Amino acid sequence: MSAGAGTLHVVSTPIGHLGDLSPRAVEVLRGVSAILAEDTRHTRGLCERFEIRTPLLAYHEHNEASRVPGLVARLVAGESFALVSDAGTPLLSDPGDRLVRAAIEAGVTVSPVPGPSALLAALVVSGLSAERFTFFGFLARKGRERTEAIQAIVAAPHTVVLYEAPSRAAETLRELEAAGAGDRPAVLARELTKQFETVVRGTVREVAAAAEAQPPRGEVVLVLGAGAPVALDEAALRSLVASWRAEGRTARDVTQLLQERGAPRNLAYRLAHE
Repeated sequence: MSAGAGTLHVVSTPIGHLGDLSPRAVEVLRGVSAILAEDTRHTRGLCERFEIRTPLLAYHEHNEASRVPGLVARLVAGESFALVSDAGTPLLSDPGDRLVRAAIEAGVTVSPVPGPSALLAALVVSGLSAERFTFFGFLARKGRERTEAIQAIVAAPHTVVLYEAPSRAAETLRELEAAGAGDRPAVLARELTKQFETVVRGTVREVAAAAEAQPPRGEVVLVLGAGAPVALDEAALRSLVASWRAEGRTARDVTQLLQERGAPRNLAYRLAHE
């Protein structure tokens, strides 16, 4: 580690209930040189509630590229910062990974202050297996990236968690149904830890119907149970490999895509390198 350098604290903040902000988080937020906030107006309200008077600096997806060099220089010089998102744990579908990587490369200590996470909160109340899961964050709104994500979710042999805007929750569930996941167990969780916390359970088809009948408000987390094992057709997989190669995908990319569709690692590697 760089001698004399400060610390970058990655601090989780409440996803709803203010009582979930830990005493240690308050201590860290009070003690750093500045708080790096996704939305300073939002974080200012939290700070006022807990009498935290630390200066706030805007750090979000639109300015992180320009912010990182200066912030890392200040960290190396001995200042310490707390990185927060609007709610929950930073870096999970929120900016911050670029700063964390740069800080590590500069020899700066990066320390977590664990706490609330909408991803984990939804998973543990879903009733679905948490032994193994994949987090997809927010899906792309359209195009090949979205199509491939939908296909990967349907093919996943384990639990899947994703975030979605309330206005698109029903649409995404219907897409998953159309792709063959209509009978998969599913959960729609919204406003977790807040007054109107709601958890809707059923199949993908049933939860989609519920979301259409009563469109959700507030932050939404979707959790899907594991799909039934699918018999793998090597000829079909080779056809996929050919199409991905035509798009310029690397062998590493192809291997990963095959595994996401349920292919064992050895088979995926062999087909990707044929």
